[in-house]
Order: sequence, then C-alpha cells, then structure tokens
Amino acid sequence: MKKEFVRGLRDGAPIMAGYFAVSFSFGILAVQGGLSVLQAALTSLTNVTSAGQFAGLQIIVAGGTILEMILTQLIINLRYALMSLSLSQKLDEGVTFWQRLVIAFANTDEIFAVAMSHAGSLKFPYMVGLQILPIFGWTAGTALGAAAGNILPAALTSALGVALYGMFIAVVVPAARRARPVLAAALLAIAVSCVLDVLNLSAGVSIIICTVAVSALMAVLHPVEEGDAQ
Repeated sequence: MKKEFVRGLRDGAPIMAGYFAVSFSFGILAVQGGLSVLQAALTSLTNVTSAGQFAGLQIIVAGGTILEMILTQLIINLRYALMSLSLSQKLDEGVTFWQRLVIAFANTDEIFAVAMSHAGSLKFPYMVGLQILPIFGWTAGTALGAAAGNILPAALTSALGVALYGMFIAVVVPAARRARPVLAAALLAIAVSCVLDVLNLSAGVSIIICTVAVSALMAVLHPVEEGDAQ
C-alpha cells in the first residue's frame, strides 16, 4: 500500500507544479476582486476547480445572485460527473463507498487523465497520493498569489495561466503516441470544440457536448474489450 501511495505522489508532483502556477494568478485576481487572502485560499481548498473558480469569482465581483452561481457551477462542472462515472469503472474492487467520495472530491481533468492512463486497477492509496499534492499546490499557489497582490506585472500573471494547458498537453501526448485511438479522440475533440466555439456556446455546455459526443463515437469505433478494461 505504501508503494502505491508513493507512486501516486510521484505521478501527482507534475500536476502540483502546474496547479501552483495557475492558482497563483487566481489568488491575485481574487484579492483584486475584494476577497481576503484567507477567503481566496479556502475557495481553492474546498473547490479545486480552475474554470469553476474563475467563473465564480466573476459572479462574486459582479454582485451576481446565488441562483446564477449555482447554474454556472452546474454547467461548468457537470463534466466531472461524466469523468467520475468513467473513473469508477477503473477503481479496484476493494475501494469502499466512503473512499470513492474522497476520490471524487479532487477528480479534476488532469488527475483524471493521469489516473485513466495508469496501468491496472486504481487502489485507494494510489489515488490519495495522486491527489494530495495537486490539492496542496492549488491551495498554496492561491494563498501566495493572494498575498502577492499587485506586486507581479500583468504580463507575468497572464503567462502563468498558460501553464495548465501545457501540462495537460504533456499528459495527453504520451498516451496518444502509444495508442492511435487516443490520438484520434484528441484531434476529434479539438475539431468539435472549434465548431462549438463558432456557435458561441458557453464553455461549460461546450465541454459537456464535446465530451459526450466524442466519447460515444470513440466507444462505437474503438470499443474496449472486457478483459482490457483495466
């Protein structure tokens, strides 16, 4: 079990680095929007979602209603429900219901991608190790960014936001090189995303449509045999 936990820590370390950079910029924007350092840090600790937090922050700054916040978060973060359904099929049989709830808390895009590329079934110690460093990096980056305030120039703050996309590409590329269906799914997802962007749909709705459409098509074209599911 200790070996699985350490392996999770190793796989989660690069995600922590990327999360730290992106959450640093969130912390700066949070204090500029009127949140305290503590409020910004608690927001990241209890949410662990980049798109949802940035969108929520905009609603808070604009003085939006609770209903607007709920609907926005529901649309943007609904993709996590889809990812959790997929991830649950790869979890080890020994993972209990309560342990699944712990895993679900930090089932982010990058953690999901790394977990799904993990060889074999996913044990609870591995998932805890995989998630604990990214959670720490996301929270610590927010706290330090909020404390830094307006010290850093705007150009550097914007550059930090690119780190998350670069990290996600680094997660997908190795898997795409090993399996052509993964490459095809990534390219198809890019194409569908571009079409949805032209249609001017919201980011949350676009992610959901793209995820469901591409996943369904690839499941039909490249089904995974029962024996290969792990």
